[in-house]
Amino acid sequence: MLIENPEQNEHAPELAPHHLPWSDFDALARGEGGPGPVQKLRAAERSRRLLLLRGLIDIASKSHDRFGPLSSPESAWELLTRVQHAAPEALELTLAHPYTGTWAGYTTRLFHQQVTGVCPIWVHVGHVHCLAAAAAVHAGLQFDIDVPVWQGNVSLPTLGMAHLATDEPFSVAEVHGRDGEVTVENWYSRVLLPADRSIDVPAWSGIREATAQTEGRRLSVRLDDLDPYRGLYEPVPPRRLTIEEVESWRTVVGGAWDLLVRHLPEVADALPDGLDSLVPAPAVPFRQPSASSGEAFGSAIIAHSEDPASLAAALVHEFHHIRLGGLQHLTAFTTADPRERLYAPWRDDPRPIAGVLHGIYAFFGVTGFWRRLASADPNNELAAFEFALWRGATWNTLRVVRRDAALTDAGRRFLDGVTDRLGPWQEDPITPGPAAWAAAIASDHYAGWRVRHLRPIPGTVTELVRAWRADHTRPNVTRLLEPESPTPVPDGTWPDARADLVRLRLSPDGAHRLATNWSSVRGASAADFDYAAGRTEAAIAGYRAELSKAPDSPSALVGLGLALSTRGTSPAARALMHRPELVRAVHRRLRAETRDAPSPETVAAWIGRFTH
Repeated sequence: MLIENPEQNEHAPELAPHHLPWSDFDALARGEGGPGPVQKLRAAERSRRLLLLRGLIDIASKSHDRFGPLSSPESAWELLTRVQHAAPEALELTLAHPYTGTWAGYTTRLFHQQVTGVCPIWVHVGHVHCLAAAAAVHAGLQFDIDVPVWQGNVSLPTLGMAHLATDEPFSVAEVHGRDGEVTVENWYSRVLLPADRSIDVPAWSGIREATAQTEGRRLSVRLDDLDPYRGLYEPVPPRRLTIEEVESWRTVVGGAWDLLVRHLPEVADALPDGLDSLVPAPAVPFRQPSASSGEAFGSAIIAHSEDPASLAAALVHEFHHIRLGGLQHLTAFTTADPRERLYAPWRDDPRPIAGVLHGIYAFFGVTGFWRRLASADPNNELAAFEFALWRGATWNTLRVVRRDAALTDAGRRFLDGVTDRLGPWQEDPITPGPAAWAAAIASDHYAGWRVRHLRPIPGTVTELVRAWRADHTRPNVTRLLEPESPTPVPDGTWPDARADLVRLRLSPDGAHRLATNWSSVRGASAADFDYAAGRTEAAIAGYRAELSKAPDSPSALVGLGLALSTRGTSPAARALMHRPELVRAVHRRLRAETRDAPSPETVAAWIGRFTH
């Protein structure tokens, strides 16, 4: 719930709804506000999780089939109540744990949608026993509780995981707390938790942390590779990091935090209140993928990278997602509209408006990071490229979405706040070379999206084929109508390799890195390498050769258009970059109807005469 004046809630009853002043809402929209608004969002998340938790216990307790062979989930609730009275901070730690939210949302959906989960329902319901046990350990209580075992593992969220001997995929164990000692046991084995829960001992894996401090600002995050509910969509088994991997994460987190404190201090002030857990994902060469869930407030899934700047950008990106996710639990930004109908420059598939709005806000944050980095070091061509690329991509998408009828008043107001900050950045000067590369890669991605997700109007294709066969200079159509809506089913693959190659070129020692590593870039062809290296004629020849073998290839079609565009405006380049889906559809028909079909480039040059 949002209010104009915080004083409106001074005399509200004890169980009043959470309120966020519009001033905080507007500050968050602008990427500002400090830790205060984030703390209010976290408080609202705490209440939401508590309600979900109580609702789950009510539903599950109605039938023994939903929790047996464990004791009733009411026993877990009773233990949580004891924790609240003895050590409230221990309960708060458990409720604030991001994957408490993920678990509560996932298990609630299992009941409401009446579907089967990854594990038997009692295992999912029984995770509340694991939460209660972990909270009791933090509180130092004496307690006994039974817990589910999945593939020999017992999760104690925020603490770690015990590993028991068992010959069953799903079974039951007991957790005991006595005089400061905690044990986890079943019929076959017994595990004594170490006094320092973060260390590993035989049959116990502790949660490791990464802590960084710069100029008095401190960031401490769990490196959670154990919690079964740390994934995006469904429970996942542990994926333990090696000691070397943990140290690498700690090093790069320290470097990223240093960059954020020095270049985005306003974000660094707020981020520790909104991000306390990282899920390390395997490295993806030349990329920095990341993700987060609206139910896991405080967590981000991020692929490993040795580059602090890339990680810093990913942290900002996910922190924006986290804040917006918290806001959306207080008020709706869009009406219900799940149609996958919009182009998002950061995705290869059409997206619903809610997803695009999230992307706008996340890449608004990313843009701000690269803007500061590029300003601090005019010789950093990669930072200038990233700033130019995401500044334009986010701004162009924002201009489209702001007019969308599916936005609520709150959603429109939020985007107005983004506009207030992002708009003036469009006038910032950028080094010409990186700016030109950014414009080319933006056009590359949009053309690739068009050729795979837009289907030309059949009548238009038929008329163009008829005109071609009749050797007409122009077809008998007044204008080439745009397809009404995209399809989520792609027609062809899109490796997006040219963006990776350009980033290699613009990185320090770029020419050498590009020449040495280009063949390791997923989906990159020799023509792509020539294009990124600036060898235009070799790239054109290479793409022509690719199309002679695979005339439907989206990457080769658009690559040829890009390479031809470096020569200057031409009909073929214009058609391949602005209407590639139409060029391919017409060429397909001509190939199907004659043995002596023209090349895609020839068709593009013809269509380009009347394409603007």
